[in-house]
Amino acid sequence: MTSSPTPPRLAVIVSRFNPEVTEGLLTGARGELEERGVPLLDTDVFHAPGAFEIPLLAQTLAKSGRYAGVICLGCVIKGDTAHFEFISLGAATGLMQATLATGVPITFGILTTYTDEQALIRSRNDAANKGREAAAACVEALATLEKIKAA
Repeated sequence: MTSSPTPPRLAVIVSRFNPEVTEGLLTGARGELEERGVPLLDTDVFHAPGAFEIPLLAQTLAKSGRYAGVICLGCVIKGDTAHFEFISLGAATGLMQATLATGVPITFGILTTYTDEQALIRSRNDAANKGREAAAACVEALATLEKIKAA
């Protein structure tokens, strides 16, 4: 008799900024993980003030050794200034650097939209929810890494 593999322990970081969007992303990520049989405890969900702070928190969680992967959720909506570009680029670059430095899958579920409507559409409770996609990407990256290590 073979036992089924233990599901990975994952962390989720969700930005408090734009909560009408980020809470929808979190709902989507939770749903995806539940469907895949990956438990997510409330204590494995961490809040960041905004998207810019997510990379440091993700890297710290990845380095902790407690998590096989980190799912990052946030939302940056373009306004009238260049702030959008700096925050979006900083978050994306920071997460890429963190995942490469740690070897732990850190997935990018930070929306970078031009309008509130675009953000709301991407955080609805449906199959196109970008929180779901970030959770799926984390689980699938872990599976691929395991396959590479086993080869």
